[in-house]
Amino acid sequence: MKLGSLKEGGRDGTLIVVSRDLTRAVKAAGIAPTLQAALDDWSRVAPRLNALFDELERGSAPQAFALDMAALAAPLPRAYEFVDGSAYLPHVERVRRARGAEVPASFYTDPLMYQATSAGFLGPRDPVLVSSEDYGIDLEAEVIVVTDDVPMAVTSAQAAQHIQLVGLVNDVSLRELIPAELAKGFGFLQSKPRSALSPVLVTPDELGEAWQGEKLHLPMRTWLNGQWFGEAECGVDMQFSFAELVAHAAKTRPLSAGTLVGSGTIANQDTAKGASCLAEQRTVETLRDGKPSTPFLKFGDSLRIEITDAQGASIFGAIEQRIAAAAKLR
Repeated sequence: MKLGSLKEGGRDGTLIVVSRDLTRAVKAAGIAPTLQAALDDWSRVAPRLNALFDELERGSAPQAFALDMAALAAPLPRAYEFVDGSAYLPHVERVRRARGAEVPASFYTDPLMYQATSAGFLGPRDPVLVSSEDYGIDLEAEVIVVTDDVPMAVTSAQAAQHIQLVGLVNDVSLRELIPAELAKGFGFLQSKPRSALSPVLVTPDELGEAWQGEKLHLPMRTWLNGQWFGEAECGVDMQFSFAELVAHAAKTRPLSAGTLVGSGTIANQDTAKGASCLAEQRTVETLRDGKPSTPFLKFGDSLRIEITDAQGASIFGAIEQRIAAAAKLR
């Protein structure tokens, strides 16, 4: 099934069930008011939501309506936790090679992960508001999974059973702020503003054969200002599966229902596939030409992130955003 949230009913939105072709929806009234409420009681609520999804597909759901992407909030407008990995080591290898550094051996056996911003997610059509172009505005096209309650110290096999939903995220980065923050040795803060989620999240069964080994085996397609930018394969060169990423995050603490776990920027060894972030493209240019030529995003630029199935149908809907100047306080 496919789930989304309308921009109504408070800060956590109103939960809707969305048709497979993303054209129709129905409110989940009487089942769960929000997606977070559904995840809090997933084993009981999910079968009822799935039954409503079946009714919607048959055309018999009461009070179904045409879906307006502009009316959608993020499926989870705010979450208890968002931890983001860096599971695509070709990206890490190239970045380090560009500055003459080796990749530590531990990176191949122990996932990279940081605590990301979860207090609020942008909707799929909301602008990315930034105070200054000088911050080095970048998109990062990633896959995310959403869990139910995950016990502490689960194995990867156990963690796989707690992955309930899959979606996309534009994990916005402010590249010019990152070096100084990391130099402090205490991680990201100002350089990682709010991210945007895809219009809908889907249950893994919706992905069919494309979901294998807790990885999504489809290309991540990105466009900048209407021009093709990349279509890196999500299932290729992913060093750690989502089950391994969830288990890593839960090693010393349980994860609350509604936790998002990100893959990190999709990147392949084959650079002909393009990139999923500007930092990746600029690194490729640096290694090839000695310096980057692609600029970071400017106010007025637009982006699109989407994954389609083998028949070309959008699975999660597209993240379509513009970069805009944030209003300054007087």
